Amino acid sequence: MAKARERLPKRIYQSRVRQLRKALLRLQMDVKSAPFKVLLIIAGPEGAGRGSLLNTFAEWLDPRGVETFSYHTPTDEEKSHPHEWRFWRSLPGIGRIGLYAGSWYTETLREEARTERARKHVVEEAERIRDFEQLLARGGTLILKVWLHLSKEAQGCRLRTLSAEPLTAWRVTEEDWHHHRIYDRLDKTAELIRSKTNRPGARWTSISAEDERRRDLDVGRLLLTRFRQQQRKMARLQAFAAVPAPVSLRPAGRRRLQTLPLDQELSEQDYAALREKWLGRLSLAVRAAFAAGRAIVIVFEGWDAAGKGGAIRRLTSAIDPRDYCVISVAKPNPEEKHAHYLWRFWRDVPRDGRMAVFDRSWYGRVLVERVEGFCREDEWRRAYGEINGFERHLADHGTIVLKYWLHISHAEQLRRFREREITPHKRHKMTAEDWRNRRQRGAYEVAVGDMIALTHRPQAPWHLVPADNKRYARLEILRSASKQIEATLER
Repeated sequence: MAKARERLPKRIYQSRVRQLRKALLRLQMDVKSAPFKVLLIIAGPEGAGRGSLLNTFAEWLDPRGVETFSYHTPTDEEKSHPHEWRFWRSLPGIGRIGLYAGSWYTETLREEARTERARKHVVEEAERIRDFEQLLARGGTLILKVWLHLSKEAQGCRLRTLSAEPLTAWRVTEEDWHHHRIYDRLDKTAELIRSKTNRPGARWTSISAEDERRRDLDVGRLLLTRFRQQQRKMARLQAFAAVPAPVSLRPAGRRRLQTLPLDQELSEQDYAALREKWLGRLSLAVRAAFAAGRAIVIVFEGWDAAGKGGAIRRLTSAIDPRDYCVISVAKPNPEEKHAHYLWRFWRDVPRDGRMAVFDRSWYGRVLVERVEGFCREDEWRRAYGEINGFERHLADHGTIVLKYWLHISHAEQLRRFREREITPHKRHKMTAEDWRNRRQRGAYEVAVGDMIALTHRPQAPWHLVPADNKRYARLEILRSASKQIEATLER
């Protein structure tokens, strides 16, 4: 830990602040055009001055490019979503600076690891935070984590000084004194948390908080240094090469796709007889899930013209319209481009007792973005693990995740394309991009195969649906959805 130094004279402090503020304002101008966001996380014991430090930075920086965040006890709305939901939805966009007082560490740092069970829980929470930060850092986010070190003696002195002055006594609460009394236990827990979350891209920096002036200057200099380092790093990464030739990472996935029997038959009469049965069963399963406080997420992916829209309409006809929403995913808008690719999907995660149906999804990262070169190779390669982590967070919260790939033959797709072109009410569905994607079917098959092989997990399995026969595909979706929801509730 950093040792206390002689208090910096006010005259020297003011002189250095003038130079630092100029540098920070220049940094802000550069941040606006930088391909990454900046998160400054301030944590430390009570009395270390987290609030005053953030207020100082809010004064030094242009407020138009800064957002300040502070998290308290989760609201009922936040409790009804996966734990990470409230942190994802408040992330600043690319080119902006987020100032965090405690951040996602707030609740964990208040815990006391006095028993082995408590210690295990703290470690689990710390590992979850570590994974979250690593995902952001690998996506280009600059994360600066500052631990304001304040000894127990200095903390007690500061609390007594504040309490003795009528104008500042209100700042000290009974909780502050309680934390002072258990300082050693909290410090031990904090050290454990920092050790578990001190990873490349999200390192902790310990800065002494005993001299507020030196503290503020040290944090400002750290921000400048780390920003320039991140600039150089991102400049190297942005010079990415041409799109590599499609090569399967897991050939078994593509073989599974190619051997899927597409010659399924189902007459109109048989379909009508079975449809009501499975619609009723699905309705009961969904209502049981909602009654148990479970959310449901359904993902639809598939070839162009595979029938995703029609399948979604049939599936949702069994559900009260007030209980679900259908999210059609298109190209990211400017705001979404300025965020991590998972950000826009975290925003739409349903609360407990609700359903969200995604017509295309986060899998665009490993499909269209991979094939078309809209992201770097290192980005789509690590996305498989990131997506598995995202779906694991949903499942750990209790959300039921269903994923469908609607598969049609090359010949059937051509037939449907031509039918759309000559049918007035379907013609709007066809674009030049559909034909261009069709010419790249081989590359997309490789990407789909890898997606299936690398993201098929027990908590979020893929259902491959033969869809040359639309009636068969729609019935198979109703049947498999009912069975997966029922089986999940039984477990």
